[in-house]
Amino acid sequence: MDFLLTHLVAKYNFWLYIILMMIGLYAMIAKNNLIKKLVGMNIFQTAIILFYVSIGSKRGGTIPIVEHIAGGGEHAINPTRYVNPLPHVLMLTAIVVSVSTFGVALALAIKIYQRYKTLEEDELLTRIRES
Repeated sequence: MDFLLTHLVAKYNFWLYIILMMIGLYAMIAKNNLIKKLVGMNIFQTAIILFYVSIGSKRGGTIPIVEHIAGGGEHAINPTRYVNPLPHVLMLTAIVVSVSTFGVALALAIKIYQRYKTLEEDELLTRIRES
């Protein structure tokens, strides 16, 4: 039992990501205001990015750069000591996409508000059906 509890506490960052994902998912599903839905989407995306960066790290790992010895030779490459850079590179791309998505969605929310004078989903649906 102590081993299980210690193992669960040691992975506290994963529990934090799950909580952030659930907060974001709840905001996207349960909230009626479009801005709150967008913020929930952004929280959800951030939790996913943090999760992937977290699983891409390695304790005691180093960057994958081949070192040269002064005599012109190279060290023997040991792939187990290097951190895989692919998850980090992909998450940099995901961050750019996330910020872009959020910016475009906010611009659309401004246009929706200018036209319908509300950001509440129920009121929007009613006003769209009326027009």
